[in-house]
Parts: sequence; structure tokens; C-alpha cells
Amino acid sequence: MSQSPSCEQVVSASPRRIAREQATVTAMIRTFCRSLHASRGELCPECAELQAYAIGRLARCPFGQDKPTCSNCPIRCHKPQLRERIREVMRYAGPRMLWRHPVLAIRHLLDNRRMMPGG
Repeated sequence: MSQSPSCEQVVSASPRRIAREQATVTAMIRTFCRSLHASRGELCPECAELQAYAIGRLARCPFGQDKPTCSNCPIRCHKPQLRERIREVMRYAGPRMLWRHPVLAIRHLLDNRRMMPGG
């Protein structure tokens, strides 16, 4: 079984803006999985699959470094079932991010205020 990448590995592998979004979603999924699936260390298979999917979607975002947060994006690139799983993770982990990953949480909140490219 392959081990899922850590937040630091994700950041070093991509351009800055996308890497920060990938680190944020990774931290959220880890928080969710640790608390609700009682995982320690590695993610459970379901959360590892969700993480790989989310990171892949971010890497292929057509907006690139100018991407808005997914909630403000006009393109719905996630499959409906996986979009609902990501929402569930974000609803749970979002409020906890301020305590566990304050820099990522604040940057994500600031990015959420970012205007759409060309708009």
C-alpha cells in the first residue's frame, strides 16, 4: 500500500498557489480521517482515495495560479459524489483548521475573498 503524501511533500511538488490549496485540502482530510475514522499516521483507504482525487483536480485546474477557492469557482470539476464527500470533510475540518493549521486556514480565508480572474 502506498503512503499518502504529507503537506510538506505536496507543497514542494507544485507551484505555490496550487501547492497551498493542496496542502490545505490534505490537512483537512487528515483532520477528518484522524477524528472520524480513528486513523493514526496513514489515511484510511477511503480518505486516501479522496485526497488523491482532490490533489489531482487541483493540479489540473484551468485557472492555475489564479484559481479561486472551489466554492467560488464557476467550473464544477468534481464528480457529484466526490464533491459531497469533500464538502463533508470541509464542514468538519474547516472550523478545526484555525487551531491545527492556523496559517493554512487564514490563507484559505483570504483566498476565498479573491476575485475571479477577469471579473
